[in-house]
Amino acid sequence: MSFLNGNSLTPASFILNGIPGLEDVHLWISFPLCTMYSIAITGNFGLMYLIYSDEALHRPMYAFLALLSFADVLICTSTLPNILFILWFNLKEIDFKACLTQMFFVHTFTGMESGVLMLMALDCYVAICFPLRYATILTNSVIAKAGFLTFLRGVMLVIPFSFLTKQLPYCRGNDIPHTYCDHMSVAKISCGNVRVNAIYGLMVALLIGDFDILCITISYTMILQTVVSLSSADKAFSTCTAHISAIIITYVPAFFTFFTHRFGGHKIPPSLHVIVANLYLLLPPTVNPIVYGVKTKQI
Repeated sequence: MSFLNGNSLTPASFILNGIPGLEDVHLWISFPLCTMYSIAITGNFGLMYLIYSDEALHRPMYAFLALLSFADVLICTSTLPNILFILWFNLKEIDFKACLTQMFFVHTFTGMESGVLMLMALDCYVAICFPLRYATILTNSVIAKAGFLTFLRGVMLVIPFSFLTKQLPYCRGNDIPHTYCDHMSVAKISCGNVRVNAIYGLMVALLIGDFDILCITISYTMILQTVVSLSSADKAFSTCTAHISAIIITYVPAFFTFFTHRFGGHKIPPSLHVIVANLYLLLPPTVNPIVYGVKTKQI
């Protein structure tokens, strides 16, 4: 193992070993992942182009949907090509700095995706609870600022991950039992104290995931209170069904990955953990364009 700048505690590269215990079927696993990636790229780029080209879709709801598609493309593109190289060609080595860069992009854009889902819930809330003021509340300026702040929040909270990971000593080796550089997956192979990493990771999860889910829950509580008093309750609530599906698809594998890293690592088979972690990044980008294409009449 070579080391960075002669430092015996910082490796020049990591080895991403793929899916532990399933090395013999890596090639077969790659086919559904490649198919999902192709669908995700085609579907999300198609959705963004449709929203951009059709003036009837130049509304806040579709602007947020385009932003969600943009985040989805960046999430899967930051990991899937590298994962496929591992599964197809056994090219497991990744430069130390490239690993930190991948970690930054993965956590920044997953945080951005969560934030956009929260903004879409607020959009549903305004559309149903304040329909007459919808256009004046959600102006283009407000949408642009909300999208930028969501991205900035992710960047500012995720940057410390790289610094915390970089300063850890790696005297036990550089083999990572994963397909991409996740913060805790990298930190766990260190021979140093990773308590700060774990605490900060939990804090980021609270500030992003839990905060967004709280806002989504409050929004839908207010929506339900308004909808039950409407004669057209089914029609009003149907506008949010695609968004609810996107929330379930995104947060279920996300919470599984988060909690098994911190509380169930010895009880969950490593192969299952890695597979779900891959689905956490790839399933929402694949399914969201299909769900919105089916559930949204305008699209």
